[in-house]
Amino acid sequence: MQTPSISTQQLNAASAEDFAAILAGPPEQTAAWLRTAAEGGVGEAQAVYAQMLLDGQGVKQDLEQAAYWFKRAAEGNHPMAMNMLGQCHHYAWGVPHNAVLAAYWYQLAARAGLDWGMYNYATALALGEGITENRAQALVWFRRAADLGHAKSINIVGGFHEDGWEGPIDMEAAFDHYRRAALGGDFRGQFNYARLLIERAELSEALLWLESVPATATPAFLEKTIAFLSQSPHAAVREKGQWMRQQLMPRT
Repeated sequence: MQTPSISTQQLNAASAEDFAAILAGPPEQTAAWLRTAAEGGVGEAQAVYAQMLLDGQGVKQDLEQAAYWFKRAAEGNHPMAMNMLGQCHHYAWGVPHNAVLAAYWYQLAARAGLDWGMYNYATALALGEGITENRAQALVWFRRAADLGHAKSINIVGGFHEDGWEGPIDMEAAFDHYRRAALGGDFRGQFNYARLLIERAELSEALLWLESVPATATPAFLEKTIAFLSQSPHAAVREKGQWMRQQLMPRT
C-alpha cells in the first residue's frame, strides 16, 4: 500500500476544518497527513501514525516503524505512546522482547495519569515481570485506574477482595467491583459478576450477563468459562455453557 505524499507547505496551510475533513476521510489520506505532522514533531500525530503502522490501517503494517514513532512520541511525554511502547517491548512488536523496558514505559505512562498505563504497570508489579514483584503496590495502581473507571482494573480489584490478597476477604466489595466491571464492558467482570449471582441463586440476571461475555471474550477465556458452566448444578447454567460452545463454532 503506497502512502500518498504530503508536503510541509500543505500541512502548514491546512485549516482546522481541513484537518477535520482529512481525519474523517480515507485512511490512506489520513496516514499521509499524520506522517508529515509526525515528521514535523507533532506528538499526537506521532502516536496516532504509530498506531496506524501497528494496525496496518491506511498504510502497510510496519512494526519496526510503529515502535520507532511510539518512541518518538513517548520521548515527548505522550502518555499513550509510553504505554504502547511498553506494549511493543512486552509483545516484541518491532523491537526485541524486553520485560524491563516494558515495565519502565508502563510506569512512566502510569505516573503520567493514563489508566491503561496504570493497569499494565500494576500487572507487571503483580506478576513480577521486568520489575520486583510487589502485590501491595500493584493494588495501589489497580485502584488508581479503577477510580478513573478502568473496567479491567475494577475487575481485578474485585479479585483482590474475593481472594483476600493484601487484606481480608470481602465478598460484598468483590461483588460490587465485579458489578461495576461488568457494567463497564469487561468480559471477565461480566463472568465474575454472573458467577457470584449464581452463588446467590439469582439465575435470571446471571444468565443475562453470561450472554454478554462472548461478544468480547477471547476464545481461551470462553473455553474456561464453558468448562466452569458445565459443572453447574443448575440446568439453565449448563445450557448457557452449551450456547457459548456454539458461539465458538466457525461460521459457515
